[in-house]
Amino acid sequence: MLDSIPSFARLVAELAKFPGIGPKTATRLAFHVLRQSEPEAEALAEAIRDLKQKTHFCSRCFHITEADPCPLCSDPGRDDTLLCVVEQPQDLLAIERSRSFRGRYHVLHGCLSPLDGVGPEDLKIAELLERLKGGEVREVLVATNFSVEGEATALYLARLVQPLGIRVSRLAHGIPMGSDLEYVDEATVNRAIEGRREL
Repeated sequence: MLDSIPSFARLVAELAKFPGIGPKTATRLAFHVLRQSEPEAEALAEAIRDLKQKTHFCSRCFHITEADPCPLCSDPGRDDTLLCVVEQPQDLLAIERSRSFRGRYHVLHGCLSPLDGVGPEDLKIAELLERLKGGEVREVLVATNFSVEGEATALYLARLVQPLGIRVSRLAHGIPMGSDLEYVDEATVNRAIEGRREL
């Protein structure tokens, strides 16, 4: 029925390309846009256009930015000796929200996944090694996700970085705050016990 309205069907098809958005959600979103006032719909279209025209990746850390280098790379108050490596820009934003890290960042734009055809050459690993040749970095904090692919990427990076005489650390992982032990899976409990620290 909605296929007989080409402009609506086109918007639904484009929205359905977003991750986590299926046809039903895309249809709901399209109806939302349809109900918006003309200025609201224009503001949405302009925001998308601006994002595509003005935003790019920082040439140093590969985070999203409108200025190069990005504000994080040009901030003189950050620690140049500590470099946090993350998979995606979203991961960097999550760490920044914690306000607990004051070093520099490097975004890989993915993780090693041989089954999906993603190898080291598909990530920003060569650029990371080039950065480390500068000699300022004393520690690389690997903050890849705690998935099989994230762990494999962390181990791969450690093997590349440690011979350079740079300390490699990994985000701690274990039981989240506010969790009940009885509901936590065995692997997480095992990691928490292995990573225990003195009080």
